[in-house]
Amino acid sequence: MIDKSIRDNLFIELRRGTLILSVLSQLQDKKYGYSLLQDLQDLGVSIEPGTLYPMLRRLQKQEILLSEWDTNESKPRKYYVLSNEGMDLFEELVSEWEKVKDDIDRLL
Repeated sequence: MIDKSIRDNLFIELRRGTLILSVLSQLQDKKYGYSLLQDLQDLGVSIEPGTLYPMLRRLQKQEILLSEWDTNESKPRKYYVLSNEGMDLFEELVSEWEKVKDDIDRLL
C-alpha cells in the first residue's frame, strides 16, 4: 500500500496547476480576497488563505492582475481584477487546459 503522505503530496501536485486557472476564472470582475476565497470554496475549489493571498500578490506583480483599494467602507478592501494582458493570458490558459484535458481523457 502506498504511504498516505506520498498519496497526499501527489494529489496536491495534481491540483496545484489548476488553482491559478481557477483563481483567474473568477477575476473577470473585481473581487476582494475574502470574497474570492468564499466564491471558490462555494464552487468546490479547496484553497487556503495562505495559498490564495500570496498567489494574488504574485499575479499582481507579474501584471496579470490589477488591484485597487476601496476605502469607502469601514474596513478597507483590496480588489483584484484581470488586467488586459491577464485576460489574454487567461484565454490562452483555457485553450491550453482544453488540450491537456483532451490528452488526459484519451490516455485514461
